[in-house]
Amino acid sequence: MSALRIATRASALAVAQSKLVAAAVERALGVRTELELVRTSGDRIQDAPLAALGGKGLFVKELEEALLAGRADLAVHSAKDLPALLAPGTALAAFPERADARDALVGARRGARLADLARGARVGTGSLRRRAQLLAVRPDLEIVPLRGNVDTRLRKLETEGLDAIVLACAGLERLGLAARIDERIDPRDVLPAVGQGTLALQTRAGAALAADLAALDHAPTRAATLAERAFLERLAGDCNVPLAAEARLQGEEIALAGLLASPDGARVLRAEARAPRARPEEAGARAAQAILDAGGGEILAALAAAARK
Repeated sequence: MSALRIATRASALAVAQSKLVAAAVERALGVRTELELVRTSGDRIQDAPLAALGGKGLFVKELEEALLAGRADLAVHSAKDLPALLAPGTALAAFPERADARDALVGARRGARLADLARGARVGTGSLRRRAQLLAVRPDLEIVPLRGNVDTRLRKLETEGLDAIVLACAGLERLGLAARIDERIDPRDVLPAVGQGTLALQTRAGAALAADLAALDHAPTRAATLAERAFLERLAGDCNVPLAAEARLQGEEIALAGLLASPDGARVLRAEARAPRARPEEAGARAAQAILDAGGGEILAALAAAARK
Protein backbone atom coordinates (compact mmCIF):
# COMPACT_ATOMS: atom_id res chain seq x y z
CA MET A 1 0.00 0.00 0.00
CA SER A 2 1.03 3.64 -0.39
CA ALA A 3 2.37 5.53 2.62
CA LEU A 4 -0.04 6.25 5.45
CA ARG A 5 -0.34 10.04 5.64
CA ILE A 6 -0.27 11.56 9.13
CA ALA A 7 -1.54 15.12 9.54
CA THR A 8 0.19 17.15 12.21
CA ARG A 9 0.70 20.73 13.25
CA ALA A 10 4.05 22.08 12.09
CA SER A 11 5.42 23.09 15.50
CA ALA A 12 8.54 21.34 16.76
CA LEU A 13 6.56 19.66 19.55
CA ALA A 14 3.75 18.48 17.27
CA VAL A 15 6.26 17.06 14.77
CA ALA A 16 8.20 15.30 17.54
CA GLN A 17 4.99 13.76 18.86
CA SER A 18 3.84 12.71 15.40
CA LYS A 19 7.20 11.09 14.69
CA LEU A 20 6.73 8.98 17.82
CA VAL A 21 3.31 7.91 16.54
CA ALA A 22 4.64 7.29 13.02
CA ALA A 23 7.33 4.98 14.36
CA ALA A 24 4.77 3.09 16.46
CA VAL A 25 2.42 2.76 13.47
CA GLU A 26 5.21 1.41 11.29
CA ARG A 27 6.18 -1.14 13.93
CA ALA A 28 2.62 -2.25 14.68
CA LEU A 29 1.09 -2.19 11.19
CA GLY A 30 4.12 -2.72 8.96
CA VAL A 31 3.32 0.27 6.74
CA ARG A 32 5.35 3.23 5.63
CA THR A 33 4.27 6.64 6.93
CA GLU A 34 4.79 10.24 5.92
CA LEU A 35 3.96 13.44 7.78
CA GLU A 36 1.61 16.03 6.31
CA LEU A 37 2.46 19.35 7.98
CA VAL A 38 -0.57 21.58 8.51
CA ARG A 39 -0.40 25.16 9.79
CA THR A 40 -3.49 25.69 11.91
CA SER A 41 -5.30 28.92 12.76
CA GLY A 42 -3.94 28.71 16.29
CA ASP A 43 -0.39 28.56 14.94
CA ARG A 44 -0.89 31.46 12.53
CA ILE A 45 -2.45 33.87 15.04
CA GLN A 46 0.00 34.58 17.85
CA ASP A 47 -0.93 38.09 18.98
CA ALA A 48 -4.21 37.42 20.83
CA PRO A 49 -5.39 35.17 23.68
CA LEU A 50 -6.83 31.83 22.56
CA ALA A 51 -10.06 32.49 24.44
CA ALA A 52 -10.66 35.59 22.33
CA LEU A 53 -10.07 33.71 19.09
CA GLY A 54 -12.44 30.81 19.55
CA GLY A 55 -10.54 28.42 21.77
CA LYS A 56 -9.21 24.91 21.32
CA GLY A 57 -10.66 24.23 17.87
CA LEU A 58 -8.08 26.60 16.42
CA PHE A 59 -5.45 23.85 16.72
CA VAL A 60 -7.68 21.10 15.36
CA LYS A 61 -9.95 22.40 12.57
CA GLU A 62 -7.47 22.26 9.70
CA LEU A 63 -6.25 18.81 10.71
CA GLU A 64 -9.82 17.52 10.66
CA GLU A 65 -10.34 19.15 7.27
CA ALA A 66 -7.27 17.33 5.92
CA LEU A 67 -8.73 14.04 7.17
CA LEU A 68 -12.18 14.61 5.72
CA ALA A 69 -10.78 15.81 2.38
CA GLY A 70 -8.64 12.67 2.09
CA ARG A 71 -5.34 14.55 2.24
CA ALA A 72 -4.45 12.57 5.37
CA ASP A 73 -5.39 9.18 6.80
CA LEU A 74 -4.63 9.96 10.43
CA ALA A 75 -4.30 13.11 12.52
CA VAL A 76 -2.20 13.32 15.68
CA HIS A 77 -3.30 15.76 18.38
CA SER A 78 -2.31 16.69 21.87
CA ALA A 79 -5.51 15.52 23.55
CA LYS A 80 -5.66 18.71 25.61
CA ASP A 81 -6.14 20.69 22.35
CA LEU A 82 -9.30 18.80 21.41
CA PRO A 83 -12.60 20.64 21.86
CA ALA A 84 -15.50 18.85 23.49
CA LEU A 85 -17.10 18.13 20.10
CA LEU A 86 -15.19 16.70 17.14
CA ALA A 87 -15.97 17.20 13.46
CA PRO A 88 -18.79 14.90 12.25
CA GLY A 89 -17.39 12.00 10.26
CA THR A 90 -14.29 11.61 12.44
CA ALA A 91 -13.43 9.38 15.40
CA LEU A 92 -10.75 9.07 18.05
CA ALA A 93 -9.23 5.70 17.23
CA ALA A 94 -6.45 5.35 19.81
CA PHE A 95 -4.76 6.92 22.82
CA PRO A 96 -1.15 5.75 23.33
CA GLU A 97 0.15 5.53 26.88
CA ARG A 98 0.03 8.86 28.68
CA ALA A 99 3.16 10.79 29.62
CA ASP A 100 3.49 12.90 32.78
CA ALA A 101 0.28 14.91 32.98
CA ARG A 102 1.61 17.52 35.43
CA ASP A 103 2.46 21.14 34.72
CA ALA A 104 6.10 22.21 34.86
CA LEU A 105 7.53 25.33 36.44
CA VAL A 106 10.54 26.59 34.50
CA GLY A 107 12.34 29.34 36.39
CA ALA A 108 14.64 32.12 35.29
CA ARG A 109 16.84 30.84 38.11
CA ARG A 110 17.42 27.11 38.31
CA GLY A 111 15.78 25.29 41.21
CA ALA A 112 12.76 27.60 41.30
CA ARG A 113 9.63 26.34 43.04
CA LEU A 114 6.15 27.82 42.98
CA ALA A 115 5.96 28.21 46.75
CA ASP A 116 9.34 29.94 46.89
CA LEU A 117 8.89 32.54 44.13
CA ALA A 118 9.31 36.10 45.42
CA ARG A 119 6.19 38.08 46.24
CA GLY A 120 4.92 39.71 43.04
CA ALA A 121 6.96 37.40 40.82
CA ARG A 122 6.07 37.56 37.10
CA VAL A 123 4.91 34.18 35.80
CA GLY A 124 4.10 33.61 32.14
CA THR A 125 1.29 31.41 30.83
CA GLY A 126 -1.24 31.54 28.02
CA SER A 127 -3.70 29.27 29.84
CA LEU A 128 -6.70 30.55 31.78
CA ARG A 129 -6.70 27.25 33.67
CA ARG A 130 -3.15 27.78 34.85
CA ARG A 131 -3.75 31.47 35.55
CA ALA A 132 -6.76 30.79 37.78
CA GLN A 133 -5.07 28.04 39.77
CA LEU A 134 -1.78 29.90 40.16
CA LEU A 135 -3.66 32.91 41.53
CA ALA A 136 -5.68 30.67 43.85
CA VAL A 137 -2.44 29.35 45.36
CA ARG A 138 -0.40 32.57 45.06
CA PRO A 139 -2.69 35.62 44.65
CA ASP A 140 0.35 37.90 44.88
CA LEU A 141 1.79 36.70 41.56
CA GLU A 142 1.67 38.79 38.40
CA ILE A 143 0.44 36.49 35.63
CA VAL A 144 1.80 37.56 32.23
CA PRO A 145 -0.02 36.39 29.05
CA LEU A 146 2.26 34.16 26.98
CA ARG A 147 1.68 32.59 23.55
CA GLY A 148 3.93 30.74 21.14
CA ASN A 149 5.59 27.36 20.81
CA VAL A 150 7.83 25.92 23.52
CA ASP A 151 11.04 27.45 22.15
CA THR A 152 9.38 30.87 21.91
CA ARG A 153 8.13 30.69 25.48
CA LEU A 154 11.51 29.61 26.79
CA ARG A 155 13.10 32.52 24.95
CA LYS A 156 10.55 34.97 26.38
CA LEU A 157 11.44 33.74 29.86
CA GLU A 158 14.84 35.32 29.27
CA THR A 159 13.86 38.37 27.18
CA GLU A 160 10.71 39.64 28.88
CA GLY A 161 11.83 39.81 32.48
CA LEU A 162 9.79 36.85 33.67
CA ASP A 163 10.63 34.98 36.86
CA ALA A 164 9.10 31.72 35.64
CA ILE A 165 6.85 30.20 33.02
CA VAL A 166 4.50 27.22 33.25
CA LEU A 167 4.49 24.57 30.52
CA ALA A 168 3.47 20.90 30.29
CA CYS A 169 5.96 18.34 31.57
CA ALA A 170 5.06 16.00 28.71
CA GLY A 171 5.87 18.55 26.02
CA LEU A 172 9.26 19.38 27.50
CA GLU A 173 10.06 15.68 27.83
CA ARG A 174 9.10 14.92 24.22
CA LEU A 175 11.37 17.73 23.03
CA GLY A 176 14.29 16.41 25.07
CA LEU A 177 14.05 19.39 27.43
CA ALA A 178 13.16 17.63 30.68
CA ALA A 179 16.28 19.08 32.27
CA ARG A 180 14.67 22.54 32.04
CA ILE A 181 11.94 21.50 34.50
CA ASP A 182 12.55 23.05 37.92
CA GLU A 183 9.35 21.75 39.54
CA ARG A 184 6.73 19.23 38.51
CA ILE A 185 3.80 21.04 40.10
CA ASP A 186 1.67 18.99 42.48
CA PRO A 187 -1.81 18.48 40.97
CA ARG A 188 -3.25 19.46 44.34
CA ASP A 189 -1.97 22.96 43.57
CA VAL A 190 -2.44 23.08 39.79
CA LEU A 191 -4.66 20.34 38.35
CA PRO A 192 -3.75 19.45 34.74
CA ALA A 193 -5.77 20.19 31.64
CA VAL A 194 -8.18 17.59 30.30
CA GLY A 195 -6.08 15.15 28.29
CA GLN A 196 -2.74 16.71 29.19
CA GLY A 197 0.16 14.39 28.43
CA THR A 198 -1.98 12.24 26.12
CA LEU A 199 -1.81 11.94 22.34
CA ALA A 200 -5.05 11.39 20.45
CA LEU A 201 -5.13 9.59 17.11
CA GLN A 202 -8.06 10.71 14.95
CA THR A 203 -9.29 9.01 11.77
CA ARG A 204 -12.30 9.17 9.50
CA ALA A 205 -15.23 7.40 11.14
CA GLY A 206 -15.63 3.84 9.94
CA ALA A 207 -12.22 3.70 8.28
CA ALA A 208 -10.52 0.29 8.41
CA LEU A 209 -7.48 2.09 9.85
CA ALA A 210 -9.43 2.91 13.00
CA ALA A 211 -9.65 -0.78 13.90
CA ASP A 212 -5.99 -1.37 13.03
CA LEU A 213 -4.89 1.42 15.37
CA ALA A 214 -6.28 -0.50 18.35
CA ALA A 215 -2.76 -1.96 18.51
CA LEU A 216 -1.54 1.44 19.72
CA ASP A 217 -4.33 2.03 22.23
CA HIS A 218 -3.47 2.00 25.96
CA ALA A 219 -6.59 0.97 27.89
CA PRO A 220 -5.89 2.90 31.13
CA THR A 221 -5.09 6.04 29.14
CA ARG A 222 -8.25 5.67 27.08
CA ALA A 223 -10.39 5.28 30.21
CA ALA A 224 -8.81 8.33 31.86
CA THR A 225 -9.14 10.46 28.73
CA LEU A 226 -12.77 9.53 28.14
CA ALA A 227 -13.59 10.36 31.77
CA GLU A 228 -11.87 13.74 31.51
CA ARG A 229 -13.51 14.56 28.18
CA ALA A 230 -16.93 13.73 29.63
CA PHE A 231 -16.19 16.29 32.36
CA LEU A 232 -15.22 18.82 29.67
CA GLU A 233 -18.31 18.13 27.59
CA ARG A 234 -20.74 18.37 30.52
CA LEU A 235 -19.35 21.80 31.43
CA ALA A 236 -19.12 22.89 27.78
CA GLY A 237 -15.49 23.72 28.41
CA ASP A 238 -13.04 25.43 26.09
CA CYS A 239 -10.04 27.74 26.39
CA ASN A 240 -12.32 30.45 27.79
CA VAL A 241 -13.34 28.22 30.72
CA PRO A 242 -10.79 27.65 33.52
CA LEU A 243 -11.47 23.99 34.18
CA ALA A 244 -9.21 21.04 34.83
CA ALA A 245 -9.52 17.31 35.38
CA GLU A 246 -7.29 14.35 36.00
CA ALA A 247 -8.49 10.75 36.03
CA ARG A 248 -6.59 7.67 37.12
CA LEU A 249 -7.34 3.98 36.94
CA GLN A 250 -7.54 2.47 40.43
CA GLY A 251 -8.20 -1.23 40.26
CA GLU A 252 -11.49 -1.74 38.47
CA GLU A 253 -12.56 1.89 38.93
CA ILE A 254 -11.70 5.18 37.31
CA ALA A 255 -11.26 8.02 39.81
CA LEU A 256 -11.51 11.61 38.59
CA ALA A 257 -10.70 14.91 40.27
CA GLY A 258 -12.05 18.01 38.55
CA LEU A 259 -12.36 21.72 39.13
CA LEU A 260 -13.90 24.87 37.72
CA ALA A 261 -12.58 28.30 38.68
CA SER A 262 -13.19 31.97 38.14
CA PRO A 263 -10.42 33.53 36.00
CA ASP A 264 -9.02 35.45 38.96
CA GLY A 265 -8.77 32.30 41.09
CA ALA A 266 -10.98 33.83 43.77
CA ARG A 267 -13.49 31.00 43.46
CA VAL A 268 -12.47 27.40 42.86
CA LEU A 269 -15.00 24.57 42.87
CA ARG A 270 -13.68 21.03 43.17
CA ALA A 271 -15.30 17.62 42.89
CA GLU A 272 -14.27 13.97 42.79
CA ALA A 273 -16.14 11.00 41.38
CA ARG A 274 -15.64 7.32 40.60
CA ALA A 275 -17.09 4.93 38.06
CA PRO A 276 -16.44 1.40 36.78
CA ARG A 277 -13.50 1.34 34.37
CA ALA A 278 -15.84 0.05 31.67
CA ARG A 279 -17.94 3.25 31.95
CA PRO A 280 -15.37 6.01 32.52
CA GLU A 281 -17.58 8.78 31.17
CA GLU A 282 -19.81 8.40 34.22
CA ALA A 283 -17.01 9.64 36.49
CA GLY A 284 -16.55 12.78 34.44
CA ALA A 285 -20.26 13.47 34.20
CA ARG A 286 -20.79 12.96 37.94
CA ALA A 287 -17.94 15.28 38.91
CA ALA A 288 -19.18 17.93 36.48
CA GLN A 289 -22.71 17.70 37.88
CA ALA A 290 -21.38 18.04 41.43
CA ILE A 291 -19.62 21.25 40.40
CA LEU A 292 -22.77 22.57 38.76
CA ASP A 293 -24.74 21.73 41.91
CA ALA A 294 -22.17 23.66 43.96
CA GLY A 295 -22.67 26.83 41.92
CA GLY A 296 -20.62 26.16 38.82
CA GLY A 297 -23.41 27.49 36.64
CA GLU A 298 -22.81 30.95 38.07
CA ILE A 299 -19.15 30.85 37.02
CA LEU A 300 -20.06 29.60 33.54
CA ALA A 301 -22.72 32.30 33.16
CA ALA A 302 -20.25 35.00 34.17
CA LEU A 303 -17.70 33.69 31.69
CA ALA A 304 -20.29 33.60 28.91
CA ALA A 305 -21.37 37.17 29.68
CA ALA A 306 -17.76 38.37 29.64
CA ALA A 307 -17.18 36.66 26.27
CA ARG A 308 -20.13 38.51 24.74
CA LYS A 309 -18.76 41.94 25.68
